[in-house]
Amino acid sequence: MSKVFVSTNGSRLVRAECGANGNWSVEFLLDGTNVRCLAADPHNPNVVYAGTHDHGVLRSDDRGKTWQLSGMKGHIVKALAVSPAKPGLIFAGTKPPGVFVSSDDGQSWMELESFRRMRRWFWFTPAEAGAPYVLAIALSPTDPDVIVAGVEAGAVLRSVDGGKSWTGHLTGAIRDCHSLTFHAADGNWVYEAGGYGAAFSRDGGATWQQPDRATLVDFIQLMRGGGVRPSRKGLDRIYSFAVGADPARPDVWYISASPGPFKAHVEGKAEAFIFRKSGDAPWEKLNGGLPQPLPNMPYALLPDRDAPGHLYAGLSNGDVWHTADYGNYWRQLPVNLGSIWTAMIML
Repeated sequence: MSKVFVSTNGSRLVRAECGANGNWSVEFLLDGTNVRCLAADPHNPNVVYAGTHDHGVLRSDDRGKTWQLSGMKGHIVKALAVSPAKPGLIFAGTKPPGVFVSSDDGQSWMELESFRRMRRWFWFTPAEAGAPYVLAIALSPTDPDVIVAGVEAGAVLRSVDGGKSWTGHLTGAIRDCHSLTFHAADGNWVYEAGGYGAAFSRDGGATWQQPDRATLVDFIQLMRGGGVRPSRKGLDRIYSFAVGADPARPDVWYISASPGPFKAHVEGKAEAFIFRKSGDAPWEKLNGGLPQPLPNMPYALLPDRDAPGHLYAGLSNGDVWHTADYGNYWRQLPVNLGSIWTAMIML
């Protein structure tokens, strides 16, 4: 089956497909639709979901070529995740911060009132006007009842009963959550990229730790506009956005990081790097053909679950880079998606 990328692009979607001849075709879809997030169905390679600002959830049954409404009308959907452990089970995160669940492939949705009760007055968003929002949801690949949800500039919370109840903020996780993911096969490993560093869990999200934890001085510097921090462990930028993990080696994971939000989200000014963490070894700054630093933020880091060592990086200017050897060497793919803002999936 041909490789397909689908990405958000501001007021539309972009779909890029590599044909049998190795040539790429790029389509711009859903003009005027503010798509905020994407999720692929691990049980059906043809099904993709999109969360929008205006139309709730959209669904495609042909790998992103055509789309139809799939509920949640009237809700701003900022995060979507399809359960690898239970077919038909989907979770959606919203603005204001809420979590909704569907058990029938998105035909019907129900809000989890238990999550609404977890809201706190000090949750806020520095990125958008109005209420904060759930920006990330990660679902265990082995237990359909284990959910981890992240609120940008709020908290990271966990449920072990399918969303009937939730913890408070998980100590060690990053409150300013940008992205969360479970390992593709090992339900013990969870990874987070956030506004002031990166964190991981080795017990299904119950406890967290931050390799090279950011200090108060780092945080103050970040709030003043960002900057490069000296680090003995290699992570000299603390504003991380995307996270991904190798499908065969859960102790190998990656983040993208910039000096701060005022650089990361400005085209051509990101000063970003992709970093690799391998077990207890220090963070490694990856180069091997990548621009140093990257002028455009890597908003997506996509491991290929069928090919250990392979990773795709989607940049804000639409470029896509690929490595086949855990990030040692990279090549730029002969395709550009126009722009990637701020999500991309691979089918």
